[in-house]
Amino acid sequence: MSATWIDEFAASPDERQEYRRYVARKQHLPVGHRAAVEAIERYLVYRGSITSGEALLRLLDDLADVFEECVAGGIPVRSIVGDDPVAFAELLLDNYVDGQWIAKERARLARAIDAIAAASPSLGSSSSGSPSGASGGA
Repeated sequence: MSATWIDEFAASPDERQEYRRYVARKQHLPVGHRAAVEAIERYLVYRGSITSGEALLRLLDDLADVFEECVAGGIPVRSIVGDDPVAFAELLLDNYVDGQWIAKERARLARAIDAIAAASPSLGSSSSGSPSGASGGA
């Protein structure tokens, strides 16, 4: 990852410094573990849609923690990530929804529906309990 990449996320010099500390930690991992962290990092950055530098740095720091602890315990990469590295990465990413763009869109959707319901009380509730008031039958 280039300096330009972190500059997009890191809003402050402190965040850039924190990222440099993460990179130094990553460099101290054994080659195979470091390669795994870099592969997971790439996936998380491209898949994660994280818009908060703070959330991204927390995620990367936690990723480094996991791998450092596993290296100290002699745990191989496959035992860390399991048979499905994508599932491992997705599970890790699930802990950082607050920093993803989708969190903003979820909140925006909820506010829009709340505003619609408040403006027109007859649209605010559904007696059938199903989406769009559909009864499910024909």
